[in-house]
Amino acid sequence: MSRKTVPYSDGELSDLITRLEQRLSRLEAAMNLDTPAEELPAETVRPDPVSDEETEEEFELQVGQNWFAKAGIVLLSLGIMFLLAFPYQDVPSYVPSLVGFVLGAAMMRLSSSWQRSYEQVAGYLSGGGMVVFFFSVLRLSYFTLNPAMENREVTVLLLLAVVAFNLVVAARRDSPLQLAMNLALGFAAAGITTEPYAVFAVITAGAVVSVFMFHRFGNPLFLFTGIPFAYGVHFLWGIGNPLIGNDFSFVTGPQSHFLFLVIYAMIFGMSGLLGSREKEWRGVELALALCLGACFSGVFLLLSLAMPGETVYLWHALASVAAMGLAVAYWVKRKSRYATFVFSMLGYMALSAAIVSRFTIVDSFVWLCWQSVIVLSTAVWFHSRFIVVANFFIYLSIFLAYLVSDVALTTVSVSFGVVALLSARILNWQRDRLELKTEMMRNAYLVCALLFLPYALYHILQAEFVSLSWLGLAFSYYLASRLLNARKYRWMALMTMVLAIVHVFLVDLVGLDPTLRIISFVVLGIALLGVSMFYTRGRTARGTPDVKLKDTSSKP
Repeated sequence: MSRKTVPYSDGELSDLITRLEQRLSRLEAAMNLDTPAEELPAETVRPDPVSDEETEEEFELQVGQNWFAKAGIVLLSLGIMFLLAFPYQDVPSYVPSLVGFVLGAAMMRLSSSWQRSYEQVAGYLSGGGMVVFFFSVLRLSYFTLNPAMENREVTVLLLLAVVAFNLVVAARRDSPLQLAMNLALGFAAAGITTEPYAVFAVITAGAVVSVFMFHRFGNPLFLFTGIPFAYGVHFLWGIGNPLIGNDFSFVTGPQSHFLFLVIYAMIFGMSGLLGSREKEWRGVELALALCLGACFSGVFLLLSLAMPGETVYLWHALASVAAMGLAVAYWVKRKSRYATFVFSMLGYMALSAAIVSRFTIVDSFVWLCWQSVIVLSTAVWFHSRFIVVANFFIYLSIFLAYLVSDVALTTVSVSFGVVALLSARILNWQRDRLELKTEMMRNAYLVCALLFLPYALYHILQAEFVSLSWLGLAFSYYLASRLLNARKYRWMALMTMVLAIVHVFLVDLVGLDPTLRIISFVVLGIALLGVSMFYTRGRTARGTPDVKLKDTSSKP
């Protein structure tokens, strides 16, 4: 019996083969048959489970190989330094340094020999040898009554030579930790001398090397090492460097050391603008900016408080210009919100310090108040809502400080209200540029103006003119509402007139001379009638019927 064959067309045959291939692929994937791992679906590739025994063994290896190596080298290096610092009797003062050089060379030699067999120990041993070399040179001038080298400036040069050699070795080993350690030792070398410009020169060179290493190796560790060490060593010099046996006392000169504080800030601040390591800077942008800002402003402020003279405000002004320059540069080149915010706030703070150190307390409050407008204007340019919010709270803090100070309330207080009105206007004018989605900050400034201006007029004018002055202020708000077509000013006018009414009935009614009392009541009454007619006319012009009280006399 013959089998009947059903022919397939080309299209049906191709579709059948495709379905068969798909079915075979699913079967192979489910059974893991002859399918490479990279071709399997993601959910079918699972890492081999790690047993508890393997995890424990790995932890044991980490402790025994790495942690003990670090601790051993640290203890060995400290033991050698204690050995070198021991006050030997009847031994030439240069002998301990020679012993240190020999021991350091031996540690470096062992590090090279063990590079392949004991890699972890070799790296730490090399770092220990570098520290021993540095301490051996330091022993030439310290830790003895009869130093082998009296000239400490020469000792500094030898220490810098050792640091330069160690940096070359660490760079060849590609060891960021050794590079950072020797960078710190380079800054420390500047601290063993009290010669001002030698200290400043070494710190400046160290700042340049820190930025170079950051861009060469792309590791922000060098900046986090350089910034605190640079300003820390400068501060130690500023307080007499008691760590080397000097008495604690703030130095009084030269004042040009403030210029070097600014130079350090400019060098470190430029590290994020050079272009080759933009990604590395953006990753730690905020932390580095905060670190630089805290070290710079902290040391600058502490040393300036102890510095006598009438020109200190000029150095604060220079610091303000430098910080604002960095803020502008970061905004123009990087559009960096965080760095721009930190450096601009640093500049505003330095400007405030310059104002306080230059003017009397009364004039300082005026200048600090109007500085708020400058801050707000730059915030608009930087598109920074952070600066807007920070500026508002600083503005409030200055006003509260003015209230609690012993300064008599004068026309200075009017400046706070005027600045609030101007700030609100700037925010309304540039709200799209600032991307402010709410009216919160603008309303906050308007509330400040609503409270501050009547308060100022109450204290600077005689009692009989307070109500009339508040009435004039309300009229100014009405005029502003017409010119600017802003409803908020009409509300401010209404509330100011309410204040005037309350003041008339509670104070003027019993406390004023009869003639002035009559004038206050008449003028305020005419003004209230005028306001009522103004609103009635506006309602009629819009075609809205008047609101009338319902007559309830016919109801039972």
